[in-house]
Amino acid sequence: MNKRFVTMMRNIKIGTHDGAFHCDEVLAYFLLKLLPRYKDAVVVRTRDKSILDTCDIVIDVGGEYNHSKHRYDHHMRDFKESLSTVIKKPGYDSQIKLSSAGLIFCHFGHEIIKQLIPEASDSDVENIFKKVYDTFIKEVDGIDNGVAMYEGEPVYRIVTDLSSRVQTLNPPWNSTNIDINEQFYKAVELTGQEFMQHINYTKNVWLQARSIVQESIDKRFEVDPSGEIIELSQYVPWSEHLFTIEKEMNLQPSLKYIIYKDDSYRIRCVPQGCGSFICRIFLPEPWAGLRNEQLERSSGIEGAEFVHSTRFIGSHNTREGALKMARKAIEIGKTL
Repeated sequence: MNKRFVTMMRNIKIGTHDGAFHCDEVLAYFLLKLLPRYKDAVVVRTRDKSILDTCDIVIDVGGEYNHSKHRYDHHMRDFKESLSTVIKKPGYDSQIKLSSAGLIFCHFGHEIIKQLIPEASDSDVENIFKKVYDTFIKEVDGIDNGVAMYEGEPVYRIVTDLSSRVQTLNPPWNSTNIDINEQFYKAVELTGQEFMQHINYTKNVWLQARSIVQESIDKRFEVDPSGEIIELSQYVPWSEHLFTIEKEMNLQPSLKYIIYKDDSYRIRCVPQGCGSFICRIFLPEPWAGLRNEQLERSSGIEGAEFVHSTRFIGSHNTREGALKMARKAIEIGKTL
């Protein structure tokens, strides 16, 4: 028997539909290819059920969702699966209907991340999974399923998102000599680059910032006995991580101030929620808009440099002074 034919016979087959391709099945195919058992798989693009039945795994076609049979279509009338229904665990609460990309990520995402980042702990894998789903996969799911981002008509439309860029790789209606299968693989490369960029950013930037915030929260009683002040070892984007970790740890009492080193030592009020301009305890009203000598006189703290007029942030020229300002602000705030 021809050696090449024998090799093809042994190949794992990933089935998906033919014709115009979309971001979700292209990305789903790329994700599967990251796993060793699918690394050498070939794609079979067809809507012929008899051919799809010979495939080891089928995505975005076939009229069936059954994880035990490796069938991952989402177009059925009664399909209502979301992240929260597939992964029945706390913290997986998205209600956005899944596309084939979302289905594959839900079922294989943890394994894929561990394959890409073997040194990651189980908790790191969980955090990376949630972040990549929330900032990348959810968008693909929402667009493919026609989930509106908002009510009403937008004043402009975004046409540079990943799903739109994949769409433009399909042969245009008036083309005559473009190979759609070749274009499919170009789309696989495009979605793969985007996915890997999100994985690498989440691992190397986002997760490291979370670790610094987590360490600061763990050491909060070393900073102040109240447990309401934390000190960052270096400045990182902290708000998203702070609220997530507070919730995970059911932190009591809640955090009120963050101290970190910038050009001087900053005292930042913790807002009531991510993106909120209302703080849990503002810096004292008599300090608002004052600088240097005026602030020193008002606060009674030597070396105090600045408090913003809206009282959400202030500064001192020493760590000890910044801590004094935060402690005094808590004391005053609790008497009001």
